[in-house]
Amino acid sequence: MEGEFIVKKAKMIIDKAYKIAEIDERVYGSFIEHLGRAVYGGLYEPGHPEADEQGFRKDVIDLVQQLNVPIVRYPGGNMVSAYNWEDGIGPKEDRPKRLELAWRVIETNEVGTNEFVDWAKKAGSEVMMAINLGTRGIDAARNIIEYTNHPSGTYWSDLRVKHGYKEPHKIKTWCLGNEMDGPWQVGQKTAYEYGRLASEAGKAMRLVDPDIELVSCGSSNTDMPTFPDWEAETLTHTYDVVDYISLHQYFGNRDDDSQNFIANGMELERFISTVTSVADYIKAKKRSKKTLMLSFDEWNVWYHSNDADKEIEPWTVAPPQLEDHYNFEDALLVGSILITFLKHADRVKMACMAQLVNVIAPIMTENMGAAWKQTIYYPYMHASVYGRGVSLKAIVDSPKFDTKDYTDVEYLDTAVVYNEEEEELTVFALNRHIEDDLHVTINVSGFEDYEIKEHIVLEHDDLKAVNTATHESVTPHRNGNAVLQDGFIEAKLSKASWHVVRLRASKTTN
Repeated sequence: MEGEFIVKKAKMIIDKAYKIAEIDERVYGSFIEHLGRAVYGGLYEPGHPEADEQGFRKDVIDLVQQLNVPIVRYPGGNMVSAYNWEDGIGPKEDRPKRLELAWRVIETNEVGTNEFVDWAKKAGSEVMMAINLGTRGIDAARNIIEYTNHPSGTYWSDLRVKHGYKEPHKIKTWCLGNEMDGPWQVGQKTAYEYGRLASEAGKAMRLVDPDIELVSCGSSNTDMPTFPDWEAETLTHTYDVVDYISLHQYFGNRDDDSQNFIANGMELERFISTVTSVADYIKAKKRSKKTLMLSFDEWNVWYHSNDADKEIEPWTVAPPQLEDHYNFEDALLVGSILITFLKHADRVKMACMAQLVNVIAPIMTENMGAAWKQTIYYPYMHASVYGRGVSLKAIVDSPKFDTKDYTDVEYLDTAVVYNEEEEELTVFALNRHIEDDLHVTINVSGFEDYEIKEHIVLEHDDLKAVNTATHESVTPHRNGNAVLQDGFIEAKLSKASWHVVRLRASKTTN
């Protein structure tokens, strides 16, 4: 009948036996580059009321700890491709100021390798270190790992001891360059040039420390003319040396098409599938027993700030750059991205939201002022805190819709995490439709003694709503409507909303 309202309905089945893989906690990593106010004015601001004895902002550390970030990529990014790591060690008064070519600013080198390792420990994170394969190569690569990881008794390791760090840092994960296919990169390489250099640099690094993990540099994005040939060519050289290949992806809403924007998880699915296929092709070609994993070491929403940055005066110190102010629909897409990673937990083992503070970041600060949570902070925090365990494959029957770029987009975007040790089950769910509510029925009959612990909801009437230092308009609440009865969860997901339904075994206390 014309004008009749039809309730959209979706169904799910969750079973303990439908395992995808154990989730590597490093999929909830982040990224700090010497860019804009990420370091200076973000992590580090001597003289700030919240600064500790090293100049690190304790209010920022507290917000990072709440996110439970397991690993942080450092120091770049584009910046690393012309970075001399030696500039950032030793007495600060002796460190040189340099022209930083990637972002055309002055790098003071007040914060370097040792300071960042200290900061990471305070924040409860490990370090994913990137090396310069743009202007430098094998020699610098072997020297930095000798400095950071070798115990003592050699030039570089003894220099670290002299700088006040008797014990080695034991940095485990290393990125072999950054976006080396990009014409914006200092020292851009062809696939062959990069593959050979990365292979030899990685080989030298493993001779110094055989226990490290290495990440081969993938395409800068899916729009690169060489994608995915770049992956095929470079992995031909690096496959036997590395453990991961990197993926980078940013999404924007320049056309102000919210429905299409929120559906971008479909593009992410294609990206992961393509890179996985290429890696497996090289595995077959080499007759290798090793399966290469994926490191999504740059991802986020990024488009709000691009035009404004063109007006920045060059050769200044830590000017504001890429300070996107995120809205509610950005948070929804971030939730969808995290769901996608969990659905591919068998191959996506690491991921770094780019970046962590001020620069396209979940955390914002004012110089000498407050720190606060952007909208995207919340789905990131929920996934990191509650998404530890085994990723389960949910059987989903959802209505679908089409957008400008995508067809058959499911209303219900969902991932399920089972933590057997804690006897907890978490359902992450996103209603991607911006106009229709969605009624969801979830069969959890295999979890007989479980009960709903809480139903967290992030929703807002305005897709463009933002948070500021003085007012957080977009925040989650714990008044969700999920009900469990006779082995079935019934829940209404309001239009364009993010949900976390947590179940726990009834015999479990707390």
